[in-house]
Amino acid sequence: MRLVVGLGNPGAKYERNRHNAGFMAVDGIVRRHGFSDWRAKFHGQLAEGRIAGEKVLVLKPETYMNDSGRAVSAAIRFYKIDPSDVIVLYDELDLALGRVKVKQGGGNGGHNGLKSLDAHIGKDYWRVRIGIGHPGDKSKVTSHVLGDFSKAEEPVMESLMDGVAANISLLVAGDRASDFMSKLVVSRPGEDKAGRLKMQPKQGKAGQAQTKQATAPPEDKIAKNNASEAKASEDKGAGLAAQLKKWLGAGPKK
Repeated sequence: MRLVVGLGNPGAKYERNRHNAGFMAVDGIVRRHGFSDWRAKFHGQLAEGRIAGEKVLVLKPETYMNDSGRAVSAAIRFYKIDPSDVIVLYDELDLALGRVKVKQGGGNGGHNGLKSLDAHIGKDYWRVRIGIGHPGDKSKVTSHVLGDFSKAEEPVMESLMDGVAANISLLVAGDRASDFMSKLVVSRPGEDKAGRLKMQPKQGKAGQAQTKQATAPPEDKIAKNNASEAKASEDKGAGLAAQLKKWLGAGPKK
């Protein structure tokens, strides 16, 4: 049996907050895999179902983020689940928007939900870090995490949540964290799926939109440019030598 936990804050006020990325992820898992309806239990909302042939419980603690560990502790004690069979999904400030990292154990990175979990069940659980990006200014962190995803960010997160729900079986079935992460490459605003800048429109002379790839020129083009520059430099040098020879030859006669 596995326990999958999504971290967040309860209530409509926080529903679309970046800090509720964990709640959003497990909502998608429950919908996609046809779990039971949510029911109040263990200081939160619990749903049950099966993934990859294994019974899975999904829990959304309603204790608010800072006390998430109390709900998770109650669930694993009741069902006698080892912390190593717990998978926790949560928002990660220090990970770019739409990126996902998975590991077992480790530090809490200052995340209050993880601090509570560590205190109640130890550190041996699995962590699925869902990138929400950093605002770039420490003074804006609180308003950023407790703010809603922007219109530009929403398609990225929707695509990511679909991918998490579709591939969660890789984590439930066993130690396939790398396979899980490789399935979750989504494009962010201004990027394609390979992480390159997308083609940007450029106004041409005739007023028609043209496009230009925001990448470095190919190596063969660089080589040709370098060769052309070297030839031009050589020709210029030869011309100077010829002029100097002519000037010396035209000096005063003895």
